[in-house]
Amino acid sequence: MTDLPIYLDYQATTPLDPRVLAEMMPYLTTKFGNPHSNHSFGWEAAAGVEIARKNVADLIAAAPEDIIFTSGATESNNLAIKGMAYALYPLKNHIITAVTEHTCVLESCAALKKAGFDVTFLPVDKNGLIDLAQLDQAITAKTSLVSIMAVNNEIGVIQDLKSIGKICKRKKVIFHTDAAQAVGKIALDVSAMNIDLLSISGHKIYGPKGVGALYLRPNANIQPLALFDGGGQERGLRSGTIAPALCAGLGAACKIAKQDMDKDNDHVRNLAERMKSAIFDGLDGVHLNGSEKQRYMGNLNLVFEGVTGDALIKELRNIAFSAGSACSTGRAEPSHVLTAIGLDKTQADCCVRIGIGRMTTDQEINYATNHIIDAVKKYAQGFNLISSLRQIFLRPHKLCC
Repeated sequence: MTDLPIYLDYQATTPLDPRVLAEMMPYLTTKFGNPHSNHSFGWEAAAGVEIARKNVADLIAAAPEDIIFTSGATESNNLAIKGMAYALYPLKNHIITAVTEHTCVLESCAALKKAGFDVTFLPVDKNGLIDLAQLDQAITAKTSLVSIMAVNNEIGVIQDLKSIGKICKRKKVIFHTDAAQAVGKIALDVSAMNIDLLSISGHKIYGPKGVGALYLRPNANIQPLALFDGGGQERGLRSGTIAPALCAGLGAACKIAKQDMDKDNDHVRNLAERMKSAIFDGLDGVHLNGSEKQRYMGNLNLVFEGVTGDALIKELRNIAFSAGSACSTGRAEPSHVLTAIGLDKTQADCCVRIGIGRMTTDQEINYATNHIIDAVKKYAQGFNLISSLRQIFLRPHKLCC
């Protein structure tokens, strides 16, 4: 028996792991001190924050002192991109990113462009990947920062971070990556990949919402300009009282992710491959968006020809999945990621994103797969009937004399 509803939207957010909640609870109850207070209650809370900082750092092979706590990946991305751009201005005034980045990265770059910066938005191929040679050629003496997402939040493709890092290091340009969808899912080593800044989100890795982190390489050419003014917490880059419970939750989520990454990935890969095979065997006109090989398998972004994603979501109310990014809802235009890989509006409207994660079960995948196939067949039959009727009624007829 499958419990309903079924959650298959793990790119939007993840359930809080019970082990994470257990680590957070003391800081919501007995260890309630302000971590910046100079007494025993403050020291106790501060100690928990530093344990969390080390756990975050360990997941990406960084040093604890290079981790700055933020409210989430959006703030981390803003601090990295705007902070670094303004810190190096006017000596350097050029930023490079990709057209398929998360909205907060694109909007940060758009804001910089309005402020007089030069921004290059690199295109992607049909697989959703940037051209490394094109990136190399785009870097000039005025380039301060390259920001390329690690794992795309909509189609799950994995960019070649190590090669991008090599190019940036050779050209002496700072490399930032939005790793909100990558941390805990793929192995990340900031030194081996020559990453200077890396953004993390707690609620994408079974941690709490409202907390994230920014990794800042200690030997980066210059420190970002702080976006907040205040008490100078977090190396002066993120003023404001730190929330020990949220930090403890993020740290615990990172520690668990490091321990369980291989097990999680095997679990997710097996479920995703089974679901994908069944859907492709059971239906015609289905396509996978993004590279099939260079991707995180827990993200299945599929085109169902003749059936809109919104129609499937309304039909399958017991299954939670997405017709687009939860971070840019309410927009009438098609996804910028899907159009960037060559889909037209009609095709983009027929896409859904299915997210599989740590808590997904075999029974849930079986139920969801069968009901998705049935729903698509139902709508496809209706679509074919309407098409046939249109051909009949729109077919030119001879007039009787």
